[in-house]
Amino acid sequence: MLLASLVALAGTTGLTTAIQAEEISFIVCGDEVQPSWSGYFEEWNAANPDWPVAPEVVGWGQCQDKVTTLAAAGSPVALAYVGSRTLKQLALNDLIVEIPMTEEEKASYYNYVPETVTFDGTQWGIPVAFSTKALFWNKDLFEEAGLDPEVAPKTWEEEIAFAKQIEENTDADGFGLVAKTFDNTMHQFLHWVYTNNGQVIDAEGNITFNSPQVLAALEALKEITAYSEEGPTAYEQNEVRAIFLDGKLGMVQGAISTGNLATEAGINWGVAPLPLGPDAQGPGTLLITDSLAVFKGSGVEEKAIELAKFMTTPERQWAYEKEAGLTPLRPLPEVEEMVAENPTWKPFIDGIEYGGPEPLFTDYQGLQNVMIELVQSVVTGQAEPAAALERAASELEQYK
Repeated sequence: MLLASLVALAGTTGLTTAIQAEEISFIVCGDEVQPSWSGYFEEWNAANPDWPVAPEVVGWGQCQDKVTTLAAAGSPVALAYVGSRTLKQLALNDLIVEIPMTEEEKASYYNYVPETVTFDGTQWGIPVAFSTKALFWNKDLFEEAGLDPEVAPKTWEEEIAFAKQIEENTDADGFGLVAKTFDNTMHQFLHWVYTNNGQVIDAEGNITFNSPQVLAALEALKEITAYSEEGPTAYEQNEVRAIFLDGKLGMVQGAISTGNLATEAGINWGVAPLPLGPDAQGPGTLLITDSLAVFKGSGVEEKAIELAKFMTTPERQWAYEKEAGLTPLRPLPEVEEMVAENPTWKPFIDGIEYGGPEPLFTDYQGLQNVMIELVQSVVTGQAEPAAALERAASELEQYK
């Protein structure tokens, strides 16, 4: 009778769920699943038939909101691609689970990469995409302005002087300044902060933003505004890059893809490490990572962690990075070969050693808004750098 009852129950939803394979739902941000990832899913499914991956592609504009909304509503996706900047907020709201790294795992990454996913002494995501920036310059505009077209500025002082010379001797502007109400306004300013040994928040959670190093960065930004495109508060990163690709800007901060686009646009370009401030210890850049986060309450957390680690082994991660044109996360022999074959990659790798992570705050949107307001107030002349920085540092306390 018991056996008969169990057989009968197998036809109901309750027992059927228990004996069926459990899917690992996975939200992938973007327009499509990268071919390498599709291969990894097939490989995983073949080895784990009871735990198949169920990927869902969500556009960049809606991806983060959808992931967070599902988790907050109690219907979390198992695994998701998220900006590492969101990890602290997700962790404090008990929406994701820890994914601690061993010392060996941490050591396999470039400097500071583990810090981009670390909060409260542990890791809350697995780095999966990495972005660094370098300085691109228009060689023809340099020559027209009377500058050596083969020599990039190495310091802020030179960068400002070169921008001034371009502004005064050509029909172009000297430097592409990003100051729109948009997230990369903060990112672009942090490149200045991290090329002068500055910091926003330390490992203990203390706001260290109001420092001589950050003040110097803000003062340099104010000075170069006079030699940048008119009305920088109207431009975000891609819009400034478009002006550069049109041959109307001497210099811009950009990702590796800027070079490819400049070649297609017929620009005679060069690329070098970001110029350094007076307190810099070496080449720097903002280190931005995206991560794979495992959400709490899906019922398949352990398998989701296993899948995330499977997808990001050094060999698989490198194949994905090469396919997507991303800065490598790990110093593999293949990276050295890539730089040897294509030296334009070198500035993007060199900047990692003294770069800094995207600050992890409880309220990331609050952090972003304060940073944007800071930049805008200075480049528009509404506030002096010292006063603006003191106010911003004070406001950041409520968001840390």
